Amino acid sequence: MAILGAQMVLTLIMVSVIQKVNPHFSFAKWILCSTGLYRYLHPSDDILRAKAGIPKEKSSKGNHKNKYKQNGHVSASNGQFHIPRNIDIQLETVPVLTRDVVHLRYFAEYQWLVDFSVYAAIVYIISEAYHYFFPLKNEFNLSMVWCSLVIFFALKLLSALTVLYFQSEESIGERSMVIVACLVYLLIAMIVLIIDESILETGLEDAYASFNSSAAKFLSQQGLESSGPASKIVMKFFMALGCGILGSLFTFPGLRMAKMHWDSLKYCHDSKLKQILLNISFILPFILVILWIRPISRDYLTVRIFEGMEKPLLKPHIFETLRLVLVILVVVLRFALMPIYLQSYLNLACDRITDLRKEAGRITNIDFQKKVSSIFYYLCVVTLQFAAPLILCLYLTLMYKSLGGFSWTGLLFNESVVQNDSSFVESETNVRPTIAKISESDSFEIFEDQNLQDFNILESAQSLQASITDLKNVFTTEVYKGFLGFATWWSYFTLFATSSLGILYQSYFSKT
Repeated sequence: MAILGAQMVLTLIMVSVIQKVNPHFSFAKWILCSTGLYRYLHPSDDILRAKAGIPKEKSSKGNHKNKYKQNGHVSASNGQFHIPRNIDIQLETVPVLTRDVVHLRYFAEYQWLVDFSVYAAIVYIISEAYHYFFPLKNEFNLSMVWCSLVIFFALKLLSALTVLYFQSEESIGERSMVIVACLVYLLIAMIVLIIDESILETGLEDAYASFNSSAAKFLSQQGLESSGPASKIVMKFFMALGCGILGSLFTFPGLRMAKMHWDSLKYCHDSKLKQILLNISFILPFILVILWIRPISRDYLTVRIFEGMEKPLLKPHIFETLRLVLVILVVVLRFALMPIYLQSYLNLACDRITDLRKEAGRITNIDFQKKVSSIFYYLCVVTLQFAAPLILCLYLTLMYKSLGGFSWTGLLFNESVVQNDSSFVESETNVRPTIAKISESDSFEIFEDQNLQDFNILESAQSLQASITDLKNVFTTEVYKGFLGFATWWSYFTLFATSSLGILYQSYFSKT
């Protein structure tokens, strides 16, 4: 590969675009500030005093006491006073502006994740178009580095949000729920990993067999006798452990998604179209999950021949493309509905005041104002919980497509797999003859020109290149297809399972 090949040029251009464009335009900021979102303002102390019938506090003069009592209400000099919980207050609304969100917690992290994922998507699209006309030959796909970084940032932010529940002494319930979810998903992952490949199409068996054989071959070439680097039981245990951790990271994002979906259906009761789109966006991850279950997906669509037909409904490569395209549809649809979900969350401020009116007793003005303002202050955290799992699922699918040898067109599936496999074979067979040619042709020159040192350097470089090529051959297309396919399916499964449990809880809570 050339030092400045097409992929490197594209990467450098995109890095320059990020530096120049990102300070002036941000897709993440556009979602929050330019899609019609509005927030509720908490009432001022003067409005609360007027509604509660409490006279305005006078400034202390001379030997005036710091606390006074009037009409049975105790008020301190710091401005705190008590009001009835059922006070009749109409909250004012204002549009969400840039100057309001830049100071919110996790805004910088949310902006970086969303904007970087957009730029990574642009790099991926351009790379895929370029590789369609000019296939890779012994080159590394740099767009996979961008996708890997997006996945790393998404996991890092989800982990940071989950760690918050372990740092606060008041989050005992949330902490327990995360631990229980991790153990439950660990058990489910262990059950899933023992399911036969004829039922759940994970591809892990072929991936392990390919990785173990190629790794054993690589170790033997390095002079190490080994039948394989790891046993199947150990590999599946660590995979189940990773699945449990991922399930715990998706717990509260899934529950938050369920809450926003339930509220969105309530606020969009006048629009049947929005309700249909919301329900479709919620159920589509379940469709993605069952597309990996062979008896009710692949066998039904690509093997079974219905009465009156001469061939199945779909060809295998078209079925693979269908799964990939459906992922894009899910992510695009949910991001299109994202303002509706976020507005349903912001409306919780009004719902809190409505629920407060049904209670008896009194509340301080500060606590009353916190019930309203805390909703907006938590907006970027909620937005991250909504966007990060979707971005993670999307870029796992993109890596699954590229490294697994699939095609977006559904027409070059078999050819792309052969190209990916043959590239490794070609690189392995071409490098070694090169060394042999160099050693034969240059040996005569070495003895005549006394350039033994130059030849040793060249020979060492070629040997290093051959070793790197052998190491690259360990990770074949089958390995990527199996492990990335299972990771992709598990992310869809945990996202839908947690959201479904949240919907069941909201349904039960609304009836009680």
